[in-house]
Amino acid sequence: MKRYINKITTSLIACLCVFAIFSCSDNYLEEVDRYSIDSESYFNSETDYYNALIGAYDLLQSTYLNVIMGEIASDNTLAGGESATDVVSWQQIDDMIHTPVNGELRKLWDWMYAGVNRANFILEFQDKTDFEGKEIILGEAHFLRAYYYFELVKWFGPIPLKETRFQLGDETSIPRSPVADVYALIETDLKYAVANLNYTAPQIGRATKGSAQALLGKAYLYQNKFALAATVLDDLIVKGPYDLVDDYNTIFENAGENNIESVFEVQYSDAEGAGFDCLQCSEGNVAVGFNGIRNYSGPFFDSGFSFNVPTQEVVDEFETGDSRKSVAILDIEAWAATNDATYGEGNEHTGYFNRKYIARKGDLNTGDPNLTNPNNYRAIRFADVLLMAAEAYNRGDIDDSKAQGYLNRVRARAFGEPNEVTSTGAVLTDAIAHERRVELVGEGHRFFDLVRTGRGTEIDGFTTGKNEVFPIPIEEVQFSNGNWEQNPNY
Repeated sequence: MKRYINKITTSLIACLCVFAIFSCSDNYLEEVDRYSIDSESYFNSETDYYNALIGAYDLLQSTYLNVIMGEIASDNTLAGGESATDVVSWQQIDDMIHTPVNGELRKLWDWMYAGVNRANFILEFQDKTDFEGKEIILGEAHFLRAYYYFELVKWFGPIPLKETRFQLGDETSIPRSPVADVYALIETDLKYAVANLNYTAPQIGRATKGSAQALLGKAYLYQNKFALAATVLDDLIVKGPYDLVDDYNTIFENAGENNIESVFEVQYSDAEGAGFDCLQCSEGNVAVGFNGIRNYSGPFFDSGFSFNVPTQEVVDEFETGDSRKSVAILDIEAWAATNDATYGEGNEHTGYFNRKYIARKGDLNTGDPNLTNPNNYRAIRFADVLLMAAEAYNRGDIDDSKAQGYLNRVRARAFGEPNEVTSTGAVLTDAIAHERRVELVGEGHRFFDLVRTGRGTEIDGFTTGKNEVFPIPIEEVQFSNGNWEQNPNY
């Protein structure tokens, strides 16, 4: 089966006592009591655990928001949209003038904690019923909790941390844990997942040993634990089943989903409709419609809302002869001139679109076509693993020759022939950073790459000592009754 993750029913959500977070909620703990229906009577069979696991995977589809905002916050793209007041929260993040009153940051907080709580629910009752293969489900639950906590810590810094379900009242008693403590739990979860998962998943779209190794290496890299990152990523590169696909262009078409380069993908489908009243309910990749060409008419692509438009600066970052440029960046003026197409110009129109994640023709687009695009999000690609390993070997002063090898492996595909970097030290560090930018543009990583390497000031409006993390939603600070302090300078 191509798709694994499907929406669970409202009754199952209730049965699971999960964070059924909706945009109308006043507090990210509010829904717990509403949906708490004798949850301790659950987990009596393998089917119960499996359905709970589906619920834990389900929130991954809401990470379309993390991806689009990760680009908008960086120097790769501008917010765009119809006007300067279209999704004001994104416009504020683009300009680095966001505050604790930001509806999109609040959604991200709510949805990631919903994912944490669904994973916690499984792990809280992990010993209740035994069955063959349970270690696989538990390994995936540990991976998913680590994934959601990793998103939360990189966006918000110190966060409330718990290994069992959050309950009403926790917001006034559980402190925000230091970043080091959050990463410690992430590392523990991922080590468990590595030990209990296989390189081949039971179904397409589920996490594997390789997924866990890659995320563990990434967590190490974000903490500047370069030796540990190099070890785990090198082991994955050498022993894992992954490789670069020959043609970079194929990665981002439907036929390229879940291929040999895919270490972990968020699965999307166009078979179920969605509406703006519950964007996290969409089975489709919402970011694809938001990234799309405004008022487009022509071949190959569908129309969209013209958010997240690439800047001239990132277009100019590509070297001459780099085949990735035409795959990552759609020059709409050139395209329209040669393909008898028309389009509209939105706010902050640059003439460029994120070609990796804009809508293609031929999808079912059930319901609102801008909300139900089936394009999977390639959350961790093998090229990313190679570049993370290169960075770890170089910045950890471990082995620049090995770093060069991994970097040049990525470059060889981009240029169709060897195009090698031979520099060492700080010059090699810059070369790896450049390669991450052009290889991964449009995939939501750039802001965090800049921040974790101390280069946040390359973003217009970025304030050191403030914008490394985002503000805790004001509602959460208020409901904590003084238990949670706001991030500095917000």
